[in-house]
Amino acid sequence: MTIWGTVIFFMVLISNSSARDFCYDEEYCNPYSWGDKFPSCHPIIDEHHSPINLDYQMIRNESLEALTLEGFDTVQPGEWTLKNNGHSVVLEVGSGLQVGGGGLPAEYTTVQLHFHWGSNHTNGSEHTVNGRRYPMEMHIVNMKTAYYPNLTAALEDPTGIAVLAVFIDVAYAESDSFSLLFTLVPAVAFKGKTVPVTPFPLNSLLPTKNISQYYRYHGSLTTPPCSKAVLWTVYEVPVYVSYEQLNEFVSGVYRSEEGEEPVILLHDNFRHVHDTFGRKVYASKDATLFSGAALPVYSLLLCLAPILWAGLS
Repeated sequence: MTIWGTVIFFMVLISNSSARDFCYDEEYCNPYSWGDKFPSCHPIIDEHHSPINLDYQMIRNESLEALTLEGFDTVQPGEWTLKNNGHSVVLEVGSGLQVGGGGLPAEYTTVQLHFHWGSNHTNGSEHTVNGRRYPMEMHIVNMKTAYYPNLTAALEDPTGIAVLAVFIDVAYAESDSFSLLFTLVPAVAFKGKTVPVTPFPLNSLLPTKNISQYYRYHGSLTTPPCSKAVLWTVYEVPVYVSYEQLNEFVSGVYRSEEGEEPVILLHDNFRHVHDTFGRKVYASKDATLFSGAALPVYSLLLCLAPILWAGLS
């Protein structure tokens, strides 16, 4: 994407949803009230909303193989930009990145990626897995190349946008892959702040060893105007960052501008989960598919503890 292409994309996006018209933490503008100002965000009027809970009650689709990620394994020319837009931390990328294959109906041009996180270090993702939220979720946003850079046209097409969603979990070790990007977060702590970023291979942020394991469904943008124009690819296997790296977001990013009072942290910037209303959710050829809901290991141990204890006593 050229610099002007990026500018046009975000000018259209801002015109569709003013930064002052929605928020996450105040009753008059939080996700439950978005439908008052943005009718297409109302779950009663429109049913195909995102995010959803992934409970493994899915349909196996053997044709869903790994996506083709053109340019993701190379360093792109030019300069990228990291920005705090008051709703998230956004990385605006340059030209040369394309997404296709994997059951997508067309080629898509990568526009940006952004993050969703919580007010603690456990619950921050938008999608849930068996009701569990991951600490963080990254969205790589792509629009149909045929429409680029006309976002308005893309949002009028039910498959105009393709988003790659990656769960981010916490581990003891720091992630070298995210280190370059996350060390720049303090420079965009306040709304409106930007900082240049030297391009890097974007696939370093993906679960490359499990890249063919994902879930697919048709949904919406998770922010206003909540357009039902998104093909979601949600990767099954998370990537990992350290507690300290996650804390750069949880405790160090603000939705207020520098010098503005009061200083308000930006956190819990995730929309609530929506019903699928009978939508088909597909598991890729290599993704895990269970006939029933799977308990996380920790929950399973809690359930088994009384039985094990009785056997020992």
